[in-house]
Amino acid sequence: MDRSDQAHCNQPSGQGLRGCIVLAFALVGIASTALFSLTDATSAEILFELPVAGEPLQAIERSVPTAAWIRFCQRQPQECRTDRSEPTHIQLSPGVWGTISRVNEHVNSVILAVTDQDHWGVVDRWDYPDEGIGDCEDIQLLKRKLLVEAGLPHRALRMTVVVDEQGQGHAVLMVRTDRGDFILDNKRNAVLLWSKTGYTFIKREGASGSAWVALGDQPMSVITANR
Repeated sequence: MDRSDQAHCNQPSGQGLRGCIVLAFALVGIASTALFSLTDATSAEILFELPVAGEPLQAIERSVPTAAWIRFCQRQPQECRTDRSEPTHIQLSPGVWGTISRVNEHVNSVILAVTDQDHWGVVDRWDYPDEGIGDCEDIQLLKRKLLVEAGLPHRALRMTVVVDEQGQGHAVLMVRTDRGDFILDNKRNAVLLWSKTGYTFIKREGASGSAWVALGDQPMSVITANR
């Protein structure tokens, strides 16, 4: 996807790409310190208006994660553990909604989107975008990391595989709330209800263990998140 606004780079290559990586990497450091407290009710931040509520996306059966997710869990096991003491849904307040929205927009603006093939030389790899560049799943993983650091429960932030508007595999971050399931996406800065994205939802992380769950009434299929 052409993200000419990311790190002020437009289709970089060669020296240009390396320059963008340096800039984006520096901005990632800024992102890690620009978290928004969810506990300071007297802060001067502007509260966001709550979104219209919607029906949650129903899981229909157990599923299996992508092979790249399994390899990621071997490298980063803390990302794949389930703490059953945490809530599965977030109570959505204006402050929390503002944090979710700002983190989505901020990470989209500082991470340069590149394919795994261009970045790692492989078709599909899930990892943090520590170098300031990453594919869709890497960008969502950073958003989750920042949201957890801001105080949101990891268990309510679920990595999700979809088929996008071009029929390609794509990864998004699902935030499960008492007002419905909302989607953080590197393709747009707006955080939308799952039903407003236009995507076909395939599967997401489960909330009770390492297994994933299939979503909606879509047939089971092998999907690689590659955009």
